[in-house]
Amino acid sequence: MPMPELANLLNEAKKDVREIGPADLKHMQQAGEEFVLIDVREPEEVSRGTIANAIPIPRGLVEVKIDGVTTDKDKKLVLYCAGGVRSLLAGWMLAKMGFRNVISLAGGYNGWMKS
Repeated sequence: MPMPELANLLNEAKKDVREIGPADLKHMQQAGEEFVLIDVREPEEVSRGTIANAIPIPRGLVEVKIDGVTTDKDKKLVLYCAGGVRSLLAGWMLAKMGFRNVISLAGGYNGWMKS
């Protein structure tokens, strides 16, 4: 069970980062929507499978490496991890860095695979 402090952090993050489900992401892909998909899982997790066209950047390096992906603060960024926690926190940090269109995939890769 998560510590109350983590729950508080996640609630704060949800104020700045929109969450979508797997069906929403599939719709965005099928509609040809323009966005960058970022997989914030660790390399060993990514090696077991990833969502097509995702750019792998481990959670611990997102803030450092985002400028290699985009410097456009309005660019739509969809982040995912295994279950949705790390992507939400990574998105929150990007929002604090001034990125205005950050989205986290609720349920993460695990939810994607079940959909």
